[in-house]
Amino acid sequence: MNIYVGNLSYRVDDEGLKSLFEKYGEVKSAKVITDRETGRSKGFGFVEMMTDVGGSQAIEELNGNEYEGRSLRVNEAKPKESKPRRQF
Repeated sequence: MNIYVGNLSYRVDDEGLKSLFEKYGEVKSAKVITDRETGRSKGFGFVEMMTDVGGSQAIEELNGNEYEGRSLRVNEAKPKESKPRRQF
């Protein structure tokens, strides 16, 4: 299950995000999205859980809860839409 995690503190890194979700099951991957130019966190990320059961439990328990001083938005990630690349 792929999970979107929004409203993350800018201090949270990939390891911190992974450890937050490990309580709910095995984490396949955890990635905080960063700005390409500055390398600074954009305040959201994605976690891929090995099982849907663990993912559902994580969403239910973490959505709206505070972590690192911010109230998290946690839900199942929507599939990425394929958009045509812009030509400049």
